[in-house]
Amino acid sequence: MQMLVDSLRLQGKIYKKMLEIFPKELGIRNKIKIYKAIDTSNKYWAIFVVSQKSRILIKDVAKFEEICTKLSIFCKHNFDYKMIFIDAPLCSKAKEEFKTNSWKVQ
Repeated sequence: MQMLVDSLRLQGKIYKKMLEIFPKELGIRNKIKIYKAIDTSNKYWAIFVVSQKSRILIKDVAKFEEICTKLSIFCKHNFDYKMIFIDAPLCSKAKEEFKTNSWKVQ
């Protein structure tokens, strides 16, 4: 988590509170890290950290949208911003799909 906070701080993003939510709590079997954060202007952020070897395709974008929906239901509020850190090859069409669904891809 410290690596994530450091990389966000370098981008100028500072959060008052950051809480990790385990995928098991949402009923998800994916190996991702999910964080709920509140920035200094009281906006809610959903932050996903994905580390996998296979390429991320368009079908995976729908999967992350579904996870974000489950996260909103679990936390009982909507998120103003969604950010995803990807440590895998990313398909160009999937990157465009993330941007049209208002995700910030890092």
